[in-house]
Amino acid sequence: MTIERIGVVGAGQMGNGIAHVLALAGYDVLMTDTSADALNASHGIIGANIDRQVARDKVSEGEKAEALARIKTTGKLTDLGPTDLIIEAATEREAVKVAIFEDLVPHLGKDTILTSNTSSISITRLASRTDRPERFMGFHFMNPVPVMQLVELIRGIATDEATFAACRGVVERLGKTAASAEDFPAFIVNRILMPMINEAVYTLYEGVGSVASIDSSMKLGANHPMGPLELADFIGLDTCLAIMNVLHDGLADTKYRPCPLLTKYVEAGWLGRKSDRGFYDYRGEVPVPTR
Repeated sequence: MTIERIGVVGAGQMGNGIAHVLALAGYDVLMTDTSADALNASHGIIGANIDRQVARDKVSEGEKAEALARIKTTGKLTDLGPTDLIIEAATEREAVKVAIFEDLVPHLGKDTILTSNTSSISITRLASRTDRPERFMGFHFMNPVPVMQLVELIRGIATDEATFAACRGVVERLGKTAASAEDFPAFIVNRILMPMINEAVYTLYEGVGSVASIDSSMKLGANHPMGPLELADFIGLDTCLAIMNVLHDGLADTKYRPCPLLTKYVEAGWLGRKSDRGFYDYRGEVPVPTR
């Protein structure tokens, strides 16, 4: 399967990052989003992010211009149908993803590969709602996409070898490393990472340590580049909670029960950096712990 034209569904942080790396690798990218404002802002956001690479001499001004010229946008989801590969990077809600794939199916090319950037939802279940479960798989980038080197490739029960090989080829062309994961809740990275973050929230909830002491302990005691609560704020507490619920529901094990404090923060709308408050308050010049 030759892949040259790639559709990206979603112009949020992940969608913009995915379009960014695809375009720099020479792919023609067509992006869509339900928000016209997000689509209109995407070129500027991607350009500013590439500027950081230009400043570090990782990318030339010419390569930046060529990459931005490869990215087109459309307000119509169905315009992505004729592309060779579609990467869905919409919000982490199964109903939203299913609706996107169901809308796309009647407009797809015969050989178009469908993929989801989901961080936890069953690939087999998503694939079953399409006409091509053998050409459907998980294509999970890490955040921030231009920086992180890993991509999880997740096969559903029906995914064929040609589809896996084609997606692995895209990862290699991006200069990233593919990790093959089986289709179980949260795959590899989040199956390990999210329970650690959830346990850090329990440690806070039970008064074992403060936000500052928990994060500094893991940074200095375990050599983590970010503390778990700082990392949760970066990821988004709503996303962390959603993944913990997928683990808890999918594996039926009480060790994956989301911490009530995590639920409370999400109910308050304190979602982390994107809402200016989470385990830290970001409204001042320096982040301040909220507990």
